[in-house]
Order: sequence, then structure tokens, then C-alpha cells
Amino acid sequence: MRTRFAPSPTGFLHVGGLRTALFAYLIAKQTKGRFLLRIEDTDQGRSVEGAVENMLSTLHWAGLDPDEGVMMRKGIVAQEGTKGPYIQSERLSLYQKYAQQLLKDGHAYPCFCTPERLTQMREGQMARKQAPMYDRHCTQLPKKEIEDRLARGEPHVLRLLVPHDHIFTYADEIRGEMTFQGHTVDDQVLMKSDGFPTYHLAHVVDDHLMEIDLVIRGEEWLSSTPKHLLLFERLGWTPPKYAHVPLLLNADRTKLSKRQQSVAAEEYIQKGYLPETLINFLALLGWNPGSEQEIFSLEELIGAFSLERVQKAGAIFDLAKLDWLQGQWIRKLPLAEFADRLQMLTAERFPEAAHDPHFKDKAALIHERVTFLKEGPDMLAFFYVDPKVDADLLANAKQKVTKELLPKILKVLMQTLEKTAEKDWSVETLKENILAHAKKEELTQGQLLWPLRAALTGLPYSPGAFEVAVALGKDVTLTRLKAAMKVS
Repeated sequence: MRTRFAPSPTGFLHVGGLRTALFAYLIAKQTKGRFLLRIEDTDQGRSVEGAVENMLSTLHWAGLDPDEGVMMRKGIVAQEGTKGPYIQSERLSLYQKYAQQLLKDGHAYPCFCTPERLTQMREGQMARKQAPMYDRHCTQLPKKEIEDRLARGEPHVLRLLVPHDHIFTYADEIRGEMTFQGHTVDDQVLMKSDGFPTYHLAHVVDDHLMEIDLVIRGEEWLSSTPKHLLLFERLGWTPPKYAHVPLLLNADRTKLSKRQQSVAAEEYIQKGYLPETLINFLALLGWNPGSEQEIFSLEELIGAFSLERVQKAGAIFDLAKLDWLQGQWIRKLPLAEFADRLQMLTAERFPEAAHDPHFKDKAALIHERVTFLKEGPDMLAFFYVDPKVDADLLANAKQKVTKELLPKILKVLMQTLEKTAEKDWSVETLKENILAHAKKEELTQGQLLWPLRAALTGLPYSPGAFEVAVALGKDVTLTRLKAAMKVS
């Protein structure tokens, strides 16, 4: 199948848009088809500089590179494919051609109504509790008057003439059979007074000429589908299949909005979410795999995804679930890849980490403990700078480590570790020796390990004390214990 993602360059890519792109990508890949990217920039007043570049870089980050259309090549926006141009503002002559065909065949008409008249009309309809729709005032104008006003170059738009007695029926790939009464469908503007088409005409022309088989889009476009099907019919074309995905919702079931949480994919990238996490999360927003499986790679999604299992109801954007998935994917990273990604971040704060031959071993200590890579440098800081330790940190009521008991505990630790030979400095030996002394001195395991870990790392939570001591080495371990003894 040929599918497409067709965003408007009005800002950073919305997470809902990224989900739509993902679904279209998955269908294209599982049918050995092509995933096309088109830029719909006919609303020139809302276009934002740099938005196209952001969308392309976000899709690349997520692993959803297009096969055709607009793409990034060596940092420059390019177009590739035989159905272009793929930027709508470069296709104006095509839209004007088909708009004139609709006008000539009597399926569209010029409308000269001013914004003021349209506002007054809508306010009157709302006051009468009617759905706001164009009242077809301009269809009643005499033919001669229309010709004269057009000849004078009077500003006007072109509207679609919708047959009010028509019943529109089509099979939505997600929602099943959908039916709309013609009298509820507005005479949509097709061409604006500035010569640019609206979305309604432009996307129909493009989807036909670019041979799109399936259009996946948000449910907010559901009510516009009859207009689009009518345009395909009036132009003598076979329409693609349509699939309208459910809305993304806040926890209170209101439409996802930036008032409650981040909505731009860019913000989740900046927060440190892995692409695997966000793609996995978005796939599950509205789609049920029909099994207990929750962790899906992009390749697994290509094999498992189906529109038949996409729900109709809105999908809750659950940040707790997103964070859980992030933790799962961090731990699924191979240690070598995890260490490589973390080493670059850590070296920004501690330059010596860039050339640390033992960095992978240090990274292994926190692989199961981090949710975001950006947490790593703080958790590894004690390897590169001496920690600040005080008696409050060394003591711990839960472990029954009182400040009065601290001097004895630290002395036992020093004596034990000093007697441990360099060649025997391993997790197993340290554990055996320290636990033996704990028993001999009538101390619990926690009473020895809490102060040891705190003295070595300066952190209330860290990797295990034995593992840290081995990673630091005997000399550094003893030096830090001596420093702790001075403040105990």
C-alpha cells in the first residue's frame, strides 16, 4: 500500500501527528508498500520557519524515514519521487485546474460574501440553535451579476455544491460503516480568495495524483469525509480507503492539550525519552495487540499492527505508563550501547570520562537503576570527584546506624578492608570478609553496608557497596573511609 503523512508546517510535530505517521508507516511496511511525506502548507499565514526541518528530524529520530516525498538529505530539505512536487505551495496550478473543472461542471460556485456577512449569518444560526452552515446566498445570484463581479476581479472564494438530498455512506477502516445526510454537510470553501486551495480540495487532488491507497488521520476529520468523497466522485476518481484514529486524551478525558502536559514530540525528545519508548507508547494509544505483550520494537510492530484492533474511543495519554516503558527500554539496551550513550553525556560534566577505559564497568552498575540517561552523570559522579560526606548521611535510623555507633562501624570497615589483599579485591571476597566481621562485632549487614556505601558515593541511593568498592579500587576506598571517619 501507498500511505502518506501530510503535516502542516505550523510548529513542532505533535505527538498525535507522530502517532498518525507511525500507523501509516506500519501499514506501508507490512504490505511492502511505500510511506510518503507531503507538506501541506497552503495556509501560508500559519506556516512557521523551521517547522519542516523539525518534523523531518523528529521522524528520523523515531525511525520513520519516508520512502518518497519530502525528506532531509545532508541537512537540507529535499524532494524525491515521481509524483512531486510534494509541497503543496508548489502545486497551485494543479489545484486551480481542478477547481475550474468543478466550476465548469456545475459542482462548485463562486461566493462573494464578506467576512462580516458570514459572521452575522453564523451568529443568527447559533441564536436559533441551528448548526452553523453557509446559507447558499450566492447560489441565488443572477448569472449576469456573477459574471460582472468576476470580470471586475471582486474578491471571492469557490465553494463545493453539496447535494442536500444525498446520503453519504462509506466503510471506515476503523469505525466500520459510516453514514451522513447531505443536508448536514456544509458547502465547503475549496479555493480561497488569495488563490490558495483549502485542505479539502488540495488533499483530494494530491491523494489521487500521488496514488495514495489509505489515508490515516485523526477523528476530527471524520465529519469532513463526505465532502472529500463527493470531490472524488465529482472529479471522476476512485477514493482511497479512510481510517480515522481516536483522539489522544488527558487523564481527565479532555482532549490532549499543552495546558495540561507537553504535546510536541520535540519536548519528549528533550526530556530524554528513547525513540523506542515513544514509538512503543504511541502504538499502544488506541491499538490493542490482542495479547499480554506490552514491549514492542518497531520491527515487532510492523508484524503485529492492524487497523482492525484500533479502538474507536479516545486514548488516555498516561505519563506513568510512558515512564514505565522508558525504564523497560533503558534496561533492554545492550550494555555496550547503554555505556556508549551514557559516556558522551557523562563526559560533558567530567571530561576524564571520555577516555575512561573502565567506563563500561561503571555504567553496568547503574544500568538497572536509571530511567533516563541524563540521570547517569549524577549517579556516576562519585567516580570522578570526591563525594561530600557528613554524619547525617552516614547515619541511618532505619538501618540502626546511630551517630554514636558510627566511629565503631567505620573502624571495623577500615580494619577489614585494610587486611584484604589487592589481589583478592573482588565482590565475593569483600562480601565474605565484611559479613564475617559484622557477625563477630555483633553488627547487622545493614549497619556496615549503609555507611560504606554512603562514604564511597556521597549518595543516599547508589549501586551496591561491594560493587562500588571494587570499581573504585582499594586505595580510593580506604581514602574515602578515612575522610568519613573525620566527620563521624
